[in-house]
Amino acid sequence: MTPESEKTPGFFLMAGRSVRTAGLFAPESAGSSPVSSPDRRGLLVAGAGLIAGGLLAPQAQAAGAPAHGAGQTLHAPAIIGKARPALPMVMLDPGHGGKDPGAIGYSGTYEKYVAEAAAAELRQQLLATGRYRVAMTRSSDHFVPLDGRVELAQQHGASLFISMHADALHNAGVRGASVYTHSHGASDSQTADLAKTENSADRYGGPLVQGASPEVQQILASLVTEEARRGSAHMASAVVSSFQSRINLLPNPHRHAAFAVLKSAQIPSVLVEMGFMSNRMDEAALRQAGHRAMVAGAMCTAVNRYFASAGVGLAG
Repeated sequence: MTPESEKTPGFFLMAGRSVRTAGLFAPESAGSSPVSSPDRRGLLVAGAGLIAGGLLAPQAQAAGAPAHGAGQTLHAPAIIGKARPALPMVMLDPGHGGKDPGAIGYSGTYEKYVAEAAAAELRQQLLATGRYRVAMTRSSDHFVPLDGRVELAQQHGASLFISMHADALHNAGVRGASVYTHSHGASDSQTADLAKTENSADRYGGPLVQGASPEVQQILASLVTEEARRGSAHMASAVVSSFQSRINLLPNPHRHAAFAVLKSAQIPSVLVEMGFMSNRMDEAALRQAGHRAMVAGAMCTAVNRYFASAGVGLAG
């Protein structure tokens, strides 16, 4: 510590003038030392008090210290003992977009438009509950690479990822909704073909966007944690049970394959096929806002059930 005798005289001069300005001491007489009366120790005490009170604020600011208004009382930060945790984030992923139209329906409907409209409806219904924060991988007609969709969910700290689709099959007679989770192999040949089609979406991104090879996909699948797998399966079950009384379902509606968009290691993820654009009746239904609202309502119920069983996301 610097001895009192070695302290900078300028400090005492500044303090002495300030306390005289404040009327605490008599004016300095001509020829007297600026630090002779009052003594140094008294000036130190007075100067410290003046700085704390804001009278030396301009000098303190010049030294880089924060300034407070004269007479302003500084209070300790408030302590909120019962602050509620942040609401869980649900990431909605409307499939395809931009240069990637997705499936083209029986009468020419583009899957990308159906997916975006249904996701926007689901977003409104989820926000209306007051239980969640909701983000979308896209909210307009633009292309998003598959890896980019997963990265967006991770950047937002999503608790749940839902990819929404209405793809096409070779068999136009197949209709109904279904839900898919990630796994090394496909549950059936139809799902394997569906995953192959979905995983090739990055071809629209040009040479800078390349899908991972099957070998890399298998490695990525092995990185998905068991907790994320269980969460994904639980959400898929909630979707099936919520759809059963409202939406026509495929036989064995919960299926699985190595979908690239479901490969997040930390986030429970599902891909929901709301119907197939290759089927005339499914396409006609998905073109109707009322039907999309019903699909979104069933999915909102599934999300509520999922988070209720986890004990989070319940407001009020």
